[in-house]
Amino acid sequence: MKKQILFFLLFFTVAVFAQDVTGNWYGLLKFPGGQLRLTLHVNKAQDGYTATLDSPDQGAEGIPVSKIAFTDNILTFSIPAIKAEYKGTYANNAIKGTFTQNNFPMPLNLGREEVKTEAPKRPQEPVKPYPYHVEEVTFTNAKHGITLSGTLTLPQQKGNFPAVVLISGSGPQDRNEELLGHKPFLVLADYLTRNGIAVLRYDDRGTGASGGKFAGATTEDFAADAAAALAYLQSRPEINKKKTGLLGHSEGGIIAPMVANTNKDTGFIVLLAGTAIPGDELMLLQNYMINKAAGMPEAELTKLGGINRKIYDAIKQETDTNVLKAKLNEIFNKELKPLFISKGIPESQVAQYIEMQVAELTSPWYVNFIRYNPAPALEKVQCPILAINGSKDLQVAPVANLDAIKRIAAKSGNKDVTVKELPGLNHLFQESATGLPAEYGEIEQTIAPAALNEILQWIKKRV
Repeated sequence: MKKQILFFLLFFTVAVFAQDVTGNWYGLLKFPGGQLRLTLHVNKAQDGYTATLDSPDQGAEGIPVSKIAFTDNILTFSIPAIKAEYKGTYANNAIKGTFTQNNFPMPLNLGREEVKTEAPKRPQEPVKPYPYHVEEVTFTNAKHGITLSGTLTLPQQKGNFPAVVLISGSGPQDRNEELLGHKPFLVLADYLTRNGIAVLRYDDRGTGASGGKFAGATTEDFAADAAAALAYLQSRPEINKKKTGLLGHSEGGIIAPMVANTNKDTGFIVLLAGTAIPGDELMLLQNYMINKAAGMPEAELTKLGGINRKIYDAIKQETDTNVLKAKLNEIFNKELKPLFISKGIPESQVAQYIEMQVAELTSPWYVNFIRYNPAPALEKVQCPILAINGSKDLQVAPVANLDAIKRIAAKSGNKDVTVKELPGLNHLFQESATGLPAEYGEIEQTIAPAALNEILQWIKKRV
């Protein structure tokens, strides 16, 4: 009997100390006003553990985790990038603990089963049957040999309607420009079509049902796709060719003028948070505004801005990709590596982070975006232009861009240019408290009625 008890104690002791925290852990972080699913990926390393964090509801993946430790069934880690830390107790293949961000503690329990949550409330999303004609269509970008797929909505099946092509922002977007449970282009297309305007929206190349490859494509490539969309729309018998226009959101606002200058029948363009300043200036402002709104001290903002300036200057000046990669590695290792290590991030993770950043910053799209100045293309546009921004847009600085559009309009001689800042709206044109991207998924509203009405009334006056 004593041997059996001793064997049991030995087995129990081994089991306790053999607990394995590697693998995926899932949790639901609840806070005032919302909740977020989190996924922690833990890997074994020679000197302990490494980890990254995903926030699926915010579209964020691979957030670096540092100072991760698992001792006496206590898991701890920190995330310097968002000023957060975690401490939890392991028991029965689950971890019960507290997630603290900016000194605000929130309960967060982690388990092995993926967290299931209810679909977010999106009251503006239209419900079938729609009171208009819907048609799935395909068209070809002959220049690049790509077939693109989209949805054409018509006020009625037959007629002669004014129409608009919707052009999405950066990143691989489907025809609804879906993001964090929101479908802005579905809501916008529904609203315009109900009010007499036909709409064509389409999946980006290499996304959804569209052919081609997204990776490696630049803004000019996406402009060729948008030009093909407009040409297809103008070929339809239900569409009034002289009353067709383009509506671009964010990067789509860069693309719309490029297309308008190649298609003499473009009737108008609408720029929703479209950019009118060079890419490097835009990104410097974006980084500053978002980090400032998130609480970063001014001294850190200034230092980070200086580092980003060196990075963007290198991208603008160096044409040899291999030399550019070497220069960026040098900047990261000299300027950022000591900062990361001082915050407790293991050197192996820092090296991995630098490698990922250099790869992204030297990609064809990013290099082209940083070097591109939208002003010359915008100066050539002679059709009516509507440019609107939300006052709380932290991604495309409203004052800087709208002022630039006013100057460009004055220089170009275009007499029909409307520029307006809409109070309280963010980059997605939602009514927003802070404008931070973290709010996008929390807000039930997809597009503020004020923005929808502004777009509709302006277009109706031109068509």
